[in-house]
Amino acid sequence: MLYGEKGLVHLVCGATGAGKTHYSIALAAKLGGMRFSIDDWMTRLFWMDGPEPPSFEWAMERIGRCEAQIRAEVSALAQLGIPSVLDLGFTRAEHRAAFAAFAQELGTVAMLHWVDVATDVRWERVLQRNQEQGVTYAMDVNRAMFDFMESEWQAPDEEELAALNGQVVQL
Repeated sequence: MLYGEKGLVHLVCGATGAGKTHYSIALAAKLGGMRFSIDDWMTRLFWMDGPEPPSFEWAMERIGRCEAQIRAEVSALAQLGIPSVLDLGFTRAEHRAAFAAFAQELGTVAMLHWVDVATDVRWERVLQRNQEQGVTYAMDVNRAMFDFMESEWQAPDEEELAALNGQVVQL
């Protein structure tokens, strides 16, 4: 099974509210690996300085910076044989493919975990997360943001799942 391979890079994807962060926390603990969450990085480093109203371009530039540093950390961990669990959203297939190629450059493989949950359930989870502001909370997500991300989301197809040693997870 791929879980035992040293340095394995785990890509966790799913639409907004699917439970990616919750799943990533559990997976990193199970594997004895390091979890990287783009929401954590952006919250600690940039959101407090963000423009009003929020700007997609502003956010994407900073997400790119975070991902560059995350790649450096994943590379160091791979050399030590420590798995990395990447909770970076992975909304689009090309984003997932780029990180799979990066894993291959490191001499390891990527495993895709698709957290697949129905839209209505995800929206209810987002509302609950907004209210509770628990461990997986990074920022309030309103309906407009949720709907925008829905329009951007590309679910993995069978070919991508096969190519990335993928598995479908339902929480």
